[in-house]
Amino acid sequence: MKSYKPFTKSRRHLSGINFRSYLTTSTPEKSLTGGFTRAAGRNNRGRITTRHKGGGHKRLYRDVDFFYTKKDVPGIVKTIEYDPNRTGFIALVYYADGEKSYIIVPKGVTVGTPIVTSVTASLSLGNRTLLKNIPVGTFVYNVELKAGGGAKIARSAGSYVEVVAQDAGYTHLKMPSTEVRRVPDMAWASIGTVSNDENRLVNIGKAGRSRWLGIRPTVRGTAMNPVDHPYGGGEGRQGRGLRRAKSKWGKPTGKGQKTRRAKKYSNWLIVSRRKVGKKKETL
Repeated sequence: MKSYKPFTKSRRHLSGINFRSYLTTSTPEKSLTGGFTRAAGRNNRGRITTRHKGGGHKRLYRDVDFFYTKKDVPGIVKTIEYDPNRTGFIALVYYADGEKSYIIVPKGVTVGTPIVTSVTASLSLGNRTLLKNIPVGTFVYNVELKAGGGAKIARSAGSYVEVVAQDAGYTHLKMPSTEVRRVPDMAWASIGTVSNDENRLVNIGKAGRSRWLGIRPTVRGTAMNPVDHPYGGGEGRQGRGLRRAKSKWGKPTGKGQKTRRAKKYSNWLIVSRRKVGKKKETL
Protein backbone atom coordinates (compact mmCIF):
# COMPACT_ATOMS: atom_id res chain seq x y z
CA MET A 1 0.00 0.00 0.00
CA LYS A 2 1.05 3.58 -0.64
CA SER A 3 0.59 6.33 1.93
CA TYR A 4 0.94 10.09 1.49
CA LYS A 5 2.54 12.93 3.42
CA PRO A 6 -0.24 14.82 5.23
CA PHE A 7 0.39 18.31 3.87
CA THR A 8 -3.42 18.70 3.74
CA LYS A 9 -5.99 17.31 6.16
CA SER A 10 -7.61 15.17 3.49
CA ARG A 11 -4.32 13.41 2.71
CA ARG A 12 -3.58 12.37 6.29
CA HIS A 13 -5.43 9.04 6.02
CA LEU A 14 -5.40 8.76 2.23
CA SER A 15 -3.98 5.49 0.90
CA GLY A 16 -3.61 3.87 -2.48
CA ILE A 17 -2.11 0.93 -4.31
CA ASN A 18 1.47 0.97 -5.51
CA PHE A 19 0.61 0.14 -9.11
CA ARG A 20 4.24 0.32 -10.26
CA SER A 21 5.01 -2.95 -8.48
CA TYR A 22 2.24 -4.81 -10.34
CA LEU A 23 1.58 -3.21 -13.73
CA THR A 24 3.84 -3.47 -16.76
CA THR A 25 2.34 -0.82 -19.06
CA SER A 26 0.02 2.16 -18.95
CA THR A 27 -1.06 2.06 -22.61
CA PRO A 28 -3.93 -0.33 -23.44
CA GLU A 29 -4.20 -2.39 -26.63
CA LYS A 30 -5.97 -0.07 -29.09
CA SER A 31 -7.77 -2.86 -30.97
CA LEU A 32 -9.42 -4.04 -27.73
CA THR A 33 -10.59 -0.64 -26.46
CA GLY A 34 -13.44 1.69 -27.27
CA GLY A 35 -15.62 4.44 -25.89
CA PHE A 36 -18.88 3.76 -24.06
CA THR A 37 -21.58 5.60 -22.14
CA ARG A 38 -21.98 4.64 -18.52
CA ALA A 39 -25.52 4.08 -17.30
CA ALA A 40 -24.83 5.99 -14.04
CA GLY A 41 -27.44 3.95 -12.19
CA ARG A 42 -30.23 4.57 -14.71
CA ASN A 43 -32.35 2.07 -16.64
CA ASN A 44 -33.38 2.13 -20.31
CA ARG A 45 -36.02 4.75 -19.53
CA GLY A 46 -33.54 7.08 -17.89
CA ARG A 47 -34.89 6.55 -14.39
CA ILE A 48 -32.55 6.09 -11.44
CA THR A 49 -32.62 2.47 -10.27
CA THR A 50 -29.35 2.55 -8.31
CA ARG A 51 -28.72 5.65 -6.22
CA HIS A 52 -25.42 7.37 -5.52
CA LYS A 53 -23.96 6.92 -9.01
CA GLY A 54 -22.99 9.58 -11.54
CA GLY A 55 -20.20 11.82 -12.76
CA GLY A 56 -16.66 10.57 -12.43
CA HIS A 57 -13.71 10.59 -14.77
CA LYS A 58 -14.18 9.63 -18.41
CA ARG A 59 -13.14 6.03 -19.03
CA LEU A 60 -11.94 3.93 -21.94
CA TYR A 61 -13.60 0.53 -22.14
CA ARG A 62 -11.38 -2.56 -22.30
CA ASP A 63 -13.04 -5.52 -24.03
CA VAL A 64 -12.44 -8.27 -21.47
CA ASP A 65 -13.18 -11.82 -22.65
CA PHE A 66 -15.41 -13.46 -20.04
CA PHE A 67 -16.40 -16.29 -22.41
CA TYR A 68 -12.80 -17.42 -23.06
CA THR A 69 -13.59 -18.18 -26.68
CA LYS A 70 -10.09 -19.48 -27.47
CA LYS A 71 -10.48 -23.12 -26.42
CA ASP A 72 -7.45 -25.43 -26.68
CA VAL A 73 -5.29 -22.59 -28.02
CA PRO A 74 -2.24 -21.87 -25.82
CA GLY A 75 -1.53 -18.27 -24.96
CA ILE A 76 1.06 -16.22 -23.14
CA VAL A 77 0.66 -13.17 -20.88
CA LYS A 78 2.28 -10.13 -22.51
CA THR A 79 1.24 -7.28 -20.20
CA ILE A 80 -0.57 -6.70 -16.91
CA GLU A 81 -2.67 -3.55 -16.95
CA TYR A 82 -5.01 -1.36 -14.93
CA ASP A 83 -8.69 -1.30 -15.87
CA PRO A 84 -10.74 1.67 -14.58
CA ASN A 85 -13.96 -0.31 -15.04
CA ARG A 86 -13.15 -3.05 -12.50
CA THR A 87 -11.14 -3.57 -9.32
CA GLY A 88 -8.94 -6.47 -10.46
CA PHE A 89 -6.07 -6.11 -12.90
CA ILE A 90 -6.32 -7.39 -16.47
CA ALA A 91 -3.80 -9.18 -18.66
CA LEU A 92 -3.26 -8.95 -22.40
CA VAL A 93 -2.88 -12.48 -23.77
CA TYR A 94 -1.26 -13.33 -27.11
CA TYR A 95 -2.57 -16.65 -28.47
CA ALA A 96 -0.67 -19.05 -30.73
CA ASP A 97 -2.98 -18.34 -33.67
CA GLY A 98 -2.14 -14.63 -33.58
CA GLU A 99 -5.24 -13.33 -31.78
CA LYS A 100 -5.19 -11.15 -28.66
CA SER A 101 -7.63 -10.76 -25.79
CA TYR A 102 -7.94 -9.28 -22.34
CA ILE A 103 -8.67 -11.50 -19.34
CA ILE A 104 -8.90 -10.84 -15.60
CA VAL A 105 -5.51 -11.83 -14.26
CA PRO A 106 -5.16 -13.95 -11.10
CA LYS A 107 -2.79 -13.18 -8.26
CA GLY A 108 0.68 -14.58 -8.89
CA VAL A 109 0.60 -14.55 -12.69
CA THR A 110 3.36 -12.49 -14.29
CA VAL A 111 4.41 -11.52 -17.81
CA GLY A 112 5.49 -14.60 -19.76
CA THR A 113 3.18 -17.00 -17.93
CA PRO A 114 1.59 -19.54 -20.32
CA ILE A 115 -2.17 -20.06 -20.01
CA VAL A 116 -4.73 -22.22 -21.78
CA THR A 117 -8.47 -22.87 -21.71
CA SER A 118 -9.07 -26.58 -22.21
CA VAL A 119 -10.88 -29.62 -20.80
CA THR A 120 -7.45 -31.17 -20.28
CA ALA A 121 -5.74 -28.02 -18.90
CA SER A 122 -3.44 -28.46 -15.92
CA LEU A 123 -4.35 -26.87 -12.59
CA SER A 124 -1.89 -24.00 -13.02
CA LEU A 125 -2.65 -20.38 -12.14
CA GLY A 126 -4.68 -18.71 -14.87
CA ASN A 127 -5.64 -21.91 -16.69
CA ARG A 128 -9.34 -22.57 -17.27
CA THR A 129 -11.13 -25.90 -17.26
CA LEU A 130 -14.42 -27.62 -16.38
CA LEU A 131 -15.50 -27.62 -12.73
CA LYS A 132 -15.77 -31.42 -12.74
CA ASN A 133 -12.01 -31.62 -13.37
CA ILE A 134 -11.11 -29.39 -10.42
CA PRO A 135 -10.38 -31.17 -7.10
CA VAL A 136 -12.02 -30.27 -3.80
CA GLY A 137 -10.26 -27.46 -1.92
CA THR A 138 -9.13 -25.57 -5.03
CA PHE A 139 -9.69 -21.81 -5.26
CA VAL A 140 -11.24 -20.65 -8.53
CA TYR A 141 -12.54 -17.40 -10.02
CA ASN A 142 -14.43 -16.27 -13.14
CA VAL A 143 -16.91 -19.10 -12.57
CA GLU A 144 -19.88 -19.72 -14.86
CA LEU A 145 -23.39 -20.26 -13.47
CA LYS A 146 -24.40 -22.17 -16.59
CA ALA A 147 -22.23 -24.09 -19.02
CA GLY A 148 -21.10 -21.69 -21.72
CA GLY A 149 -22.82 -18.72 -20.12
CA GLY A 150 -19.65 -16.73 -19.47
CA ALA A 151 -17.92 -15.89 -16.20
CA LYS A 152 -20.33 -14.48 -13.63
CA ILE A 153 -19.00 -15.34 -10.15
CA ALA A 154 -15.86 -14.07 -8.36
CA ARG A 155 -14.64 -11.37 -10.75
CA SER A 156 -13.73 -8.53 -8.36
CA ALA A 157 -10.36 -7.84 -6.76
CA GLY A 158 -9.16 -10.49 -4.30
CA SER A 159 -12.27 -12.64 -4.63
CA TYR A 160 -12.39 -16.40 -5.13
CA VAL A 161 -14.68 -19.39 -4.78
CA GLU A 162 -13.74 -22.67 -3.10
CA VAL A 163 -14.68 -26.05 -4.55
CA VAL A 164 -16.09 -28.01 -1.59
CA ALA A 165 -17.76 -31.05 -3.20
CA GLN A 166 -18.53 -32.92 -6.44
CA ASP A 167 -21.93 -34.60 -6.48
CA ALA A 168 -24.30 -36.01 -9.14
CA GLY A 169 -23.44 -33.67 -11.99
CA TYR A 170 -23.06 -30.61 -9.78
CA THR A 171 -20.11 -28.92 -8.11
CA HIS A 172 -20.66 -27.39 -4.67
CA LEU A 173 -18.99 -23.99 -4.40
CA LYS A 174 -18.43 -21.89 -1.29
CA MET A 175 -19.03 -18.28 -2.33
CA PRO A 176 -17.30 -15.18 -0.91
CA SER A 177 -20.56 -14.56 1.01
CA THR A 178 -20.14 -18.02 2.72
CA GLU A 179 -23.14 -19.37 0.79
CA VAL A 180 -22.65 -22.90 -0.55
CA ARG A 181 -24.22 -23.29 -3.98
CA ARG A 182 -24.61 -26.03 -6.60
CA VAL A 183 -23.33 -25.23 -10.11
CA PRO A 184 -23.39 -27.65 -13.09
CA ASP A 185 -20.03 -29.39 -13.25
CA MET A 186 -19.82 -28.72 -17.02
CA ALA A 187 -19.43 -24.99 -16.31
CA TRP A 188 -15.99 -23.45 -16.70
CA ALA A 189 -13.81 -21.84 -14.04
CA SER A 190 -10.31 -20.34 -13.86
CA ILE A 191 -7.70 -21.47 -11.34
CA GLY A 192 -6.55 -18.97 -8.71
CA THR A 193 -7.79 -15.83 -6.99
CA VAL A 194 -8.36 -12.43 -8.60
CA SER A 195 -5.42 -10.03 -8.45
CA ASN A 196 -5.19 -6.72 -6.58
CA ASP A 197 -6.35 -8.12 -3.23
CA GLU A 198 -5.07 -4.93 -1.56
CA ASN A 199 -7.99 -3.04 -3.09
CA ARG A 200 -10.07 -3.61 0.06
CA LEU A 201 -7.47 -1.75 2.15
CA VAL A 202 -7.65 1.48 0.17
CA ASN A 203 -8.80 4.52 2.16
CA ILE A 204 -10.57 6.97 -0.17
CA GLY A 205 -9.51 9.78 2.16
CA LYS A 206 -11.64 12.63 0.83
CA ALA A 207 -15.00 13.32 -0.76
CA GLY A 208 -13.50 14.52 -4.03
CA ARG A 209 -11.82 11.20 -4.69
CA SER A 210 -15.18 9.45 -4.43
CA ARG A 211 -16.57 11.84 -7.03
CA TRP A 212 -13.68 11.01 -9.38
CA LEU A 213 -14.75 7.37 -9.09
CA GLY A 214 -18.35 8.20 -10.00
CA ILE A 215 -19.71 7.78 -6.45
CA ARG A 216 -22.21 10.43 -5.41
CA PRO A 217 -23.04 11.40 -1.79
CA THR A 218 -25.26 9.23 0.40
CA VAL A 219 -27.78 11.05 2.62
CA ARG A 220 -28.73 9.42 5.93
CA GLY A 221 -32.37 8.43 6.24
CA THR A 222 -32.61 10.02 9.68
CA ALA A 223 -31.66 13.39 8.15
CA MET A 224 -34.66 13.31 5.80
CA ASN A 225 -38.31 14.27 6.23
CA PRO A 226 -40.97 11.64 7.04
CA VAL A 227 -42.26 11.79 3.47
CA ASP A 228 -38.85 10.80 2.12
CA HIS A 229 -37.78 7.98 4.43
CA PRO A 230 -39.19 5.75 7.21
CA TYR A 231 -36.48 7.11 9.56
CA GLY A 232 -37.22 10.77 8.75
CA GLY A 233 -38.69 13.51 10.92
CA GLY A 234 -38.56 14.24 14.63
CA GLU A 235 -37.23 17.14 16.64
CA GLY A 236 -33.45 17.18 16.65
CA ARG A 237 -31.63 13.89 16.37
CA GLN A 238 -33.92 10.90 16.70
CA GLY A 239 -33.36 7.17 16.81
CA ARG A 240 -34.73 4.83 14.22
CA GLY A 241 -37.93 4.33 16.16
CA LEU A 242 -38.54 0.98 14.46
CA ARG A 243 -37.78 -2.52 15.64
CA ARG A 244 -36.23 -3.63 12.34
CA ALA A 245 -34.03 -1.80 9.86
CA LYS A 246 -35.62 -0.99 6.54
CA SER A 247 -34.76 0.78 3.31
CA LYS A 248 -36.23 3.95 1.88
CA TRP A 249 -38.90 1.79 0.25
CA GLY A 250 -39.78 -0.13 3.41
CA LYS A 251 -37.95 -3.33 2.51
CA PRO A 252 -35.97 -5.14 5.25
CA THR A 253 -32.24 -4.52 5.19
CA GLY A 254 -29.15 -5.41 7.22
CA LYS A 255 -28.84 -6.76 10.74
CA GLY A 256 -29.29 -10.39 9.71
CA GLN A 257 -32.69 -9.96 8.11
CA LYS A 258 -33.50 -12.26 5.21
CA THR A 259 -34.15 -10.40 1.96
CA ARG A 260 -34.18 -13.30 -0.50
CA ARG A 261 -37.56 -14.09 -2.07
CA ALA A 262 -39.17 -17.20 -0.57
CA LYS A 263 -39.92 -18.71 -4.01
CA LYS A 264 -36.86 -17.62 -5.98
CA TYR A 265 -36.23 -19.86 -8.97
CA SER A 266 -32.72 -20.84 -7.84
CA ASN A 267 -33.55 -21.79 -4.25
CA TRP A 268 -33.04 -25.49 -4.99
CA LEU A 269 -29.42 -24.77 -5.94
CA ILE A 270 -28.59 -23.33 -2.51
CA VAL A 271 -27.03 -25.96 -0.23
CA SER A 272 -26.29 -23.62 2.68
CA ARG A 273 -27.49 -20.05 3.10
CA ARG A 274 -24.97 -17.28 3.64
CA LYS A 275 -24.10 -16.26 7.18
CA VAL A 276 -24.72 -12.61 8.01
CA GLY A 277 -23.94 -10.18 10.79
CA LYS A 278 -21.01 -10.05 13.19
CA LYS A 279 -20.61 -13.85 13.30
CA LYS A 280 -20.17 -14.12 9.55
CA GLU A 281 -17.42 -16.55 8.67
CA THR A 282 -14.56 -15.63 6.42
CA LEU A 283 -13.13 -17.91 3.77
